[in-house]
Amino acid sequence: MISIQNLKKIFTLDKQPITAVDSLSLDINEGEIFGVIGYSGAGKSTFVRLLNRLEEPTDGTIFIDGKEMTKLTSRQLRLARQEIGMIFQHFNLLWSRTTEENIAFPLEIAGVPKVERKKRVQELIDLVGLTGREKAYPSQLSGGQKQRVGIARALANNPKVLLCDEATSALDPETTNSILDLLVGINEKLGLTIILITHEMHVIRKICNRVAVMEKGKIVEHGNVLDVFSNPKQPVTKKFVEQVVAEGDQDDSLEYLLTHIDPVGKVLRLQFTGTGTNQALISEVAKQFSVQVNMLQGKITQTKNGPLGTLTVQMIGEKIEIQKAESFIKEATVEVEVIRDDS
Repeated sequence: MISIQNLKKIFTLDKQPITAVDSLSLDINEGEIFGVIGYSGAGKSTFVRLLNRLEEPTDGTIFIDGKEMTKLTSRQLRLARQEIGMIFQHFNLLWSRTTEENIAFPLEIAGVPKVERKKRVQELIDLVGLTGREKAYPSQLSGGQKQRVGIARALANNPKVLLCDEATSALDPETTNSILDLLVGINEKLGLTIILITHEMHVIRKICNRVAVMEKGKIVEHGNVLDVFSNPKQPVTKKFVEQVVAEGDQDDSLEYLLTHIDPVGKVLRLQFTGTGTNQALISEVAKQFSVQVNMLQGKITQTKNGPLGTLTVQMIGEKIEIQKAESFIKEATVEVEVIRDDS
């Protein structure tokens, strides 16, 4: 679907050459969600802008759906860009236009008749979940709603490729997850190829099939997300993985976990302080009582006054045994909070 060979972009700053993208080669499969991750200055945003020639490459070739983008004339490029949608971090909406007028804008440019245009806009509004907000201006929309307008606008001309440049960076975690879920749904429903540029590893982990890690304009590591995530080889990749492990994400939220376990037994949140974080308490519970203990979530945070640990567990067994185990834990000076009781 997309084949990139020896792509290079050199800017000149104060008469000095700055290599933003350096001899990058990559193949992206049709219909996949491909992530490109890197810290600020890695060259990832320049890379994605090179794909549709919003930036002109210094060297190299880009093939998208059989077209060599680097050889297209201005007229051919305008037509090719209709097959490449793009969404941005800061939405880039027209503030004097309503939701439906923003979405209709690329259709107007393409010369789509008014009746057909209106029908297509309504389809897109329904697709991205903005029904009822057709007449709203951007100033009347939340961040997530603005990005949904941006996505609908990017899909207006039925593109084959969707480029997402830090599309969730300006959003809160809950809204980010709703936008990511929307992108997954669009990918599955429409079968289009999505390239997702981000500096957030949990975004990659949530929806991408494969990932490329960029540093100093180069791809230093790439492959299946699970492989890269479980066995990072480069220092920069290890940093991203450590970031996710330390911070967690919405998939690790308790609300999410509770919807993905059987409603049996009792779910407890245990809080340890100081040296208590190092005690093999759960192992002792499993030995002394006839309960099955499933660990759902855990984290140790270092504070100025020592470590603070939290552990969320599900206990399954006879009610009396669960009560005995709970009492045992409390006697070990561990704070216990009942999250859910299905025992």
